[in-house]
Amino acid sequence: QVRLEESGGGSVQAGGSLRLACAASGFTYTMAWFRQVPGKEREGVAAISSVSSRVDYTDSVKGRFTISQDNAKTTLYLQMNSLKPEDTAMYYCAADSKVRARSMMLVPNDYDYWGQGTQVTVSS
Repeated sequence: QVRLEESGGGSVQAGGSLRLACAASGFTYTMAWFRQVPGKEREGVAAISSVSSRVDYTDSVKGRFTISQDNAKTTLYLQMNSLKPEDTAMYYCAADSKVRARSMMLVPNDYDYWGQGTQVTVSS
């Protein structure tokens, strides 16, 4: 079992920045960030392959968010710039023991491991 621990969430004014981190207790082939707000389904934000380093982002964060990993591929980061109120959500770190197709990297179904979540609140 791989444990995921998120950190870095908080409250920020619109236009500000936050950097989320997720520490994994072991190597996984895919890591990703998801977010969820009340009344909506969990949304894939950004994902990265630990093998190929390919990345994917949901359209609403492209150009503002950057996903990355440390060299050991056990720590995941999400640099969030130019934050908007609509970015407010609970952000979850996820990891998978398999290589996922690019079209599935931002789909929450069947990810093997999930963190507890960290709240991001952006005020207008």
